[in-house]
Amino acid sequence: MILETHEITRRFGELIAVNKVSIGVESGETFGLLGPNGAGKTTLIKMLTTLLPPNGGSAEVGGYDVVKQSGQVRRIIGYVPQMLSADGALTAYENLMVFARLYDIPPKERQERIRASLAFMGLEEAADRLVRTYSGGMIRRLEIAQAMLHRPRVLFLDEPTVGLDPMARNAVWDHIEKLRSDYGTTIILTTHYMEEADVLCERVAIMHLGLIAAVGSPADLKASIGDSDTTLDEVFAYYAGGKLEETGGGYRETARTRRVARRLG
Repeated sequence: MILETHEITRRFGELIAVNKVSIGVESGETFGLLGPNGAGKTTLIKMLTTLLPPNGGSAEVGGYDVVKQSGQVRRIIGYVPQMLSADGALTAYENLMVFARLYDIPPKERQERIRASLAFMGLEEAADRLVRTYSGGMIRRLEIAQAMLHRPRVLFLDEPTVGLDPMARNAVWDHIEKLRSDYGTTIILTTHYMEEADVLCERVAIMHLGLIAAVGSPADLKASIGDSDTTLDEVFAYYAGGKLEETGGGYRETARTRRVARRLG
């Protein structure tokens, strides 16, 4: 296991956002966290990326404790949050150069790494355009490139395709799958889209009211409540209830959509 949690818990006053969650993720696996707004997905991700300390329990990423060895954890992970992490007033190349410096990538390696990342994410031809002119899908691919620049072992993606149209979403899916297949990157993603989880994830955990309601492969979870014709939407409704709507847009609407998603948890 490259990631393990042991009854990890987070409270905000009287609210228990994450309630004694225990999960394990294998190296090279794509693992999905599903759940309605307020289920605790983003709070769990924040604890695993050392942005929020747990109130109870523990977690290790790459063998490092997220509280006691937070610095070591940060060196081996990448994180793409719901909120925009790309600067619209800069070009894609300039955004990546900022991240190269933040990650302390040696100066002689920066240009090669940046060009390779842009090419891998299909952004080479748009490298010198201001990011505010990008579509939502291009922005998300740039943000993934930023998070992968230091070649992390584990990549956390919080709602990686929120606000994207179906074509842009499929393009991001393709690049996420390439990260796992070409680099062996372990990917943990949160999503509201059942089709996304079905396509990308080897296993998923369904969260509801801060608890893990079910965990397993999409096929196993479908079999647990029905037959081969059962959909992951039906699995989600069975364990957590509700169905979530999709949205779309470009840079400004992407920023607005993610701000709303962030507030809702």
